[in-house]
Amino acid sequence: MNAPVNPKKLIKGATADWEVVIGLEIHAQVNTEAKLFSGASTRFGSEPNANVSLVDAAMPGMLPVINEECVRQAIRTGLGLKAEINHRSVFDRKNYFYPDLPQGYQISQYQHPIVGEGEVIVDVPGYSEPIIVRIERLHLEQDAGKSIHDQDPRLSFVDLNRSGVALMEIVSKPDIRSSEEAKAYVTKLRTILRYLGTCDGDMEKGNLRADVNVSVRKPGDPLGTRCEIKNVNSVRFIGQAIEVEARRQIGIIEDGGTIDQETRLYDPGKGETRSMRSKEEAHDYRYFPDPDLLPLEFDGAYVKALADALPELPDAKKARFINQYGLSAYDASVLSAERESADFFEEAAKGRDGKQTANWVINELFGRLNKEGRDITASPVSAAQIGSIVDLIGSGAISGKIAKDLFEIVWTEGGDPAAIVEARGMKQVTDTGAIEKAVDEIIAANPDKVEQAKAKPSMLGWFVGQVMKASGGKANPGTVNGMLKAKLGIDG
Repeated sequence: MNAPVNPKKLIKGATADWEVVIGLEIHAQVNTEAKLFSGASTRFGSEPNANVSLVDAAMPGMLPVINEECVRQAIRTGLGLKAEINHRSVFDRKNYFYPDLPQGYQISQYQHPIVGEGEVIVDVPGYSEPIIVRIERLHLEQDAGKSIHDQDPRLSFVDLNRSGVALMEIVSKPDIRSSEEAKAYVTKLRTILRYLGTCDGDMEKGNLRADVNVSVRKPGDPLGTRCEIKNVNSVRFIGQAIEVEARRQIGIIEDGGTIDQETRLYDPGKGETRSMRSKEEAHDYRYFPDPDLLPLEFDGAYVKALADALPELPDAKKARFINQYGLSAYDASVLSAERESADFFEEAAKGRDGKQTANWVINELFGRLNKEGRDITASPVSAAQIGSIVDLIGSGAISGKIAKDLFEIVWTEGGDPAAIVEARGMKQVTDTGAIEKAVDEIIAANPDKVEQAKAKPSMLGWFVGQVMKASGGKANPGTVNGMLKAKLGIDG
């Protein structure tokens, strides 16, 4: 029985509401120094065809030898996806012909992948509960080379630097029901890979790319015919491609047509998908076990050793942040979204109030980093400096307003926050005599406002603001507030 469909996920067509069904095949380049079946370098940005061994170029008589580090990274990824690890897997030849595929086949895995079913728990913006996207499989395969068509109007060139680089193809079940869910899933998967260190997730370099399978149906109907959108290389483009393709299919069906199963490309400049080729089925590739490679086998002890050495992963870290530091689920999600951000927060929060530290890291630091297009690794403010600012606020040495001024100084000039406060006379005024003098002057100068505040206590904020202004922002706001209430006879 089909579960009820959330109406917010439906796309409104001319004749009916439609449900989009999405499955993703993520190709993640494995973090290793050498390729899957050769010792050639995987370094990005080398001169064309500089990192090509005789195996990669498919010279006669050259035999593949598996790189164990690629196997380890695939198993570690499977463990991070809570997936079944298959102790025996088989490499197959996937036959097709393309200029950047020297052998005329790709060494991949088909019926017996290294990793079986798993799952990813995904927080989707605007959803009250996370969704679960099931993983169907993860298999290892070698990447193809790269065809270059824009160097000469008459010729195409082939760069084989990427040929033979290890890829993990991570295939999801068709559990995704909107472009927002798809983007959140890819983002979460990329986070897991980065935590594990099995793929750097750099989509601009092509180290993580997605084939997006899209179909539409009326709620409750069987699955529709799917189209695959090939090699989408940004989270934003994945969302756009899904929206465009779903509406294209809906338009065809509502006009009385049928969807052809095919492979398409997304053109972000034109905001459209276009046909690339008819979609191949498994039999078109004539899979058969690669005769040059024995089945890949390892025992439970090998897997356990890798499992025991895994780092704390995003879901576990988020749960710990909530329990250990008393953070909200949202703040814990933001801080655990990248390993570097989580490490930064924990260093800043050592021995301090976790909530206040999180507030400063998320709102002040991340806000400024986002504004300037930097990531946490390029922050001019260190975790120790953030911690020092939090300490100064907690001790009452500075107010929140002064702290923001101090943050700006540290951001632009650097230095020890405590020393800056001392040298520039930024300490908060706690002398009750000086504060009382300012309070009395403001009250005496504004008798009409005094009567208004007595009748409407919310007016008290105006007086607090005036006193703070008179003190140059240095008066202790709590002391000011309490003193004004006492002098104006306002309860609470």
